[in-house]
Amino acid sequence: MFHLPQSIVGQSVVAGALLVGVVMTALWARQLATRNATAVDVAWTANLGLLAGLYAWLGGGWGPRRVALATAVGAWSLRLTWHLFRHRVLGEHEEDGRYRALRAKWGDAAPRNFLFFYWAQGALDLLLAVPFLLMAQNAAREFSAVELGAAALFVLSLAGESLADRQLAAFRAEPANRGRTCRGGLWRFSRHPNYFFEWLQWCAFALAASSAPSGLIALSAPLVMLFLIVKITGIPPTEEQALRSRGDDYRRYQRTTSAFVPWFPRSEASA
Repeated sequence: MFHLPQSIVGQSVVAGALLVGVVMTALWARQLATRNATAVDVAWTANLGLLAGLYAWLGGGWGPRRVALATAVGAWSLRLTWHLFRHRVLGEHEEDGRYRALRAKWGDAAPRNFLFFYWAQGALDLLLAVPFLLMAQNAAREFSAVELGAAALFVLSLAGESLADRQLAAFRAEPANRGRTCRGGLWRFSRHPNYFFEWLQWCAFALAASSAPSGLIALSAPLVMLFLIVKITGIPPTEEQALRSRGDDYRRYQRTTSAFVPWFPRSEASA
């Protein structure tokens, strides 16, 4: 008979793995019928909020810290989950270009490969949720100066990402902007300001968790996230899709605008 580990940490990890596994497998089954894998982006974000809430509930750390954990990560996850759901899933939306390309590349093996892909996204959720697990176990009975600094960074980065998303949504809502690249607001200083502020939030999570025992392990989360954004699932496929849909207009944007860290744009001549 299967028994959960006796330790609180073990129980939390096993419960989190089961939760993520069920969510990802159910959504994989859904995409078999819809032939649209875009919902995996929504699930990936929602899972992190669910894991933070689960770890806070099961954790043995100081109560106010666990409440703060569930509230902060829950707010982040809820905002981004709703944003992705509204703009990519709700209503009649075709499959994201990244997943269409994978479906075409994989051919008959797509159903099997997408199952592994969904499970890999779930495993990534568990890895990135390590800071939440550490915070939930931290028994120190007051917030440290480092945690307060992390809270300030979290608020700043959440506001920045929200602003970037609103600016892009407003630009896309104008029919005259179809086929053009957003260059206003934060998008003037970075081609991906949403990704930059998203990464800062992971820095804030890791910083808050660093006060816990073995807290330096939490630094793996922003490092992994930075690698994924810059090299794997963030900027590269997003820019490939932008080049396919906007061509020369996006190439000019690439020549003048920082890819990730916001900075003053270059002139066309100097680029």
